[in-house]
Amino acid sequence: MAYKISDECIMCGACEAECPVEAISEGDGKYVIDPNKCIDCGSCASVCPVGAPDAE
Repeated sequence: MAYKISDECIMCGACEAECPVEAISEGDGKYVIDPNKCIDCGSCASVCPVGAPDAE
């Protein structure tokens, strides 16, 4: 199950830098996770200061 970034995202970029498979990219107003690349590792959630990434 891929992670998804909520509207709580503050565009800090911590999650993008942490993703081992480069599944996260800058979107319109928040970062987005490509569900086809996401390996459900949780690295993004562990570094997010506002808890925006969440498992679906």
